[in-house]
Amino acid sequence: MRWLSLIPVLVVLAASPGAFAVQPDEVLADATLETRARALSKELRCMVCQNQSIDDSDAPLARDLRVLVRERLQAGDSDHAVIDFLVARYGEFVLLKPRFSPHTALLWLGPVAILLIGAFGLLMVARRRRADSALATAEQAKLTPVEAARLSEILGRSDQ
Repeated sequence: MRWLSLIPVLVVLAASPGAFAVQPDEVLADATLETRARALSKELRCMVCQNQSIDDSDAPLARDLRVLVRERLQAGDSDHAVIDFLVARYGEFVLLKPRFSPHTALLWLGPVAILLIGAFGLLMVARRRRADSALATAEQAKLTPVEAARLSEILGRSDQ
């Protein structure tokens, strides 16, 4: 029965594997620099995991990148300079959120264009349906003499 009390602890540990990615020997003594390093690490992609930041990844390359970020910050580089250095070294792919540039324009504008095309298509379908409905209503309003007589008969009217 005592082991049941360990279940919540194990669930929490299993649910947060990235919490232990940054090793104690990587942490900077200067709290301000460490905060900047963690913020930068969350913006950089692990080249091995590809869908994780280097802050969350346990991969050796992610560790190397975290250490490199901290070294650059200790050398006095600004956050922008660190990002530029890593992009120059590894390419735009290292950024979890790519910059807007001519070669990434489709990435940024594509979803908006698809939404606009879809909205335009829905608008055209709605207009066509509305026009078809109005046409059908107008066609229904025109009755032939035989239909008018039959309608009067059904409604119990006499046109005489």
